[in-house]
Amino acid sequence: MVYHLIWCPKRRKRVLIGAVAIELARLIHAQCEQHGWTVVELAIQPDHVHHFVRVFPSNAASEVVKDLKGSTSHELRAMFPGLKTMPSMWTRSYFASTAGNVSEATVRAYIEAQKGI
Repeated sequence: MVYHLIWCPKRRKRVLIGAVAIELARLIHAQCEQHGWTVVELAIQPDHVHHFVRVFPSNAASEVVKDLKGSTSHELRAMFPGLKTMPSMWTRSYFASTAGNVSEATVRAYIEAQKGI
């Protein structure tokens, strides 16, 4: 199962820059590796995250997002005290779609375009 997931920091604050963005990418890759998921594509924008991930069919998109948002929020707020001023790291909402409606290449191209490459 391949999901395209998008989520944002609380109040869409532009906090995903510099060291925070680098550490977030590292945490996402580590968490996915721990679960046996494959990061197909990842784009971290200042105010949102695009994640294209291959998971097991038994993993619901909500489980994947909950796991990634929960673990990254805890770790990032511990590493960067300035993030503790936000009421929470992430909004409760997220976008999820499968690659079934469009080809994997189309989603990859879209995420690459979001990176500005």
